[in-house]
Amino acid sequence: MAKQETSITVEGREIKLSNLDKVLYPQAGFTKGQVIDYYVKIAPVLLPHLAGRPLTLKRYPEGVEGMFFYEKNCPKYRPDWIKTAKVWSEGNKRYMFYCVVEEVATLVWLGNLADLELHTSLSRAPELPRPTVIAFDLDPGAPANIVQCCKVGLWVQEIFSQFGLQCFAKSSGSKGLQIYVPLNTAVTYDQTKPFAKAIAQLLEERHPGQVVSDMKKSLRSGKVLVDWSQNDVHKTTINVYSLRARENPTVSTPVTWKEVEQCLKKNDPELLVFTFDQVLQRVEKMGDLFEPVLKLKQKLPLLEKLGLSAASPAPVPVPSPKRASGTRKRKTQISKA
Repeated sequence: MAKQETSITVEGREIKLSNLDKVLYPQAGFTKGQVIDYYVKIAPVLLPHLAGRPLTLKRYPEGVEGMFFYEKNCPKYRPDWIKTAKVWSEGNKRYMFYCVVEEVATLVWLGNLADLELHTSLSRAPELPRPTVIAFDLDPGAPANIVQCCKVGLWVQEIFSQFGLQCFAKSSGSKGLQIYVPLNTAVTYDQTKPFAKAIAQLLEERHPGQVVSDMKKSLRSGKVLVDWSQNDVHKTTINVYSLRARENPTVSTPVTWKEVEQCLKKNDPELLVFTFDQVLQRVEKMGDLFEPVLKLKQKLPLLEKLGLSAASPAPVPVPSPKRASGTRKRKTQISKA
């Protein structure tokens, strides 16, 4: 089949598009053109959450039922107006140049590459060692599902509320729930990662039959993994409002705690599954429920305070926060490609 190409102009940027009628979600009949249209429409609330964050591409050139691949380096054939983040990779022993999405035109260009899922860092360049949030990915092991994740998510919320901190929930768009604790203060992964791990271990100690903090699949059956490992400078997680490569074009969607409670109460996992059109309607009605994650400043509690509340059965020994010392700092910068 001949490649069908067209050119459009988006906010002054000329972009060549191809095969817009190509179906990327066969069961839903959802095309590449519709993927691009969704990202353009959701851009007003999506772009603030992408700004400055190095993006790892996850491309599905033959659709969600075909092969996919990750792409960390922004493609060399990118337009010269696409920004990149220069990041040193210890594993590769070289600098990587990640795409950075700060305008609608970049979203359109990525959509044309069939980059369905947007995976980003918890930090913004150029200060990549400094996360803006603590994140927990609640991943259910079958036969557990998102209903059990809601129960664990509410436990996470309760712990942080005891510290006077707010946290926010979103569906993963797949099968789990994710909890974000905004910080937006001067912290490092050397502080947030052990804190997240301690929270996961505390939950596992309190609820050993329902929670696991170890990644081993053999331990996860019927339980919820509280994945704390995302709190790392080298890790990425699915960005809010990103499509997911599932049978249907579902979206990682911000949800209210009332919705989390309702899902648990009614034991109905479908209550927290949202497709692209439902998300657009929710944003029109409710605005960006995740906006506080960008702006709310909160101080990270001391690790020593964990397990000392009346609700805890016993204190949990956890290491003191480590300060980065004696390590060489690599310069990270955002530049135009």
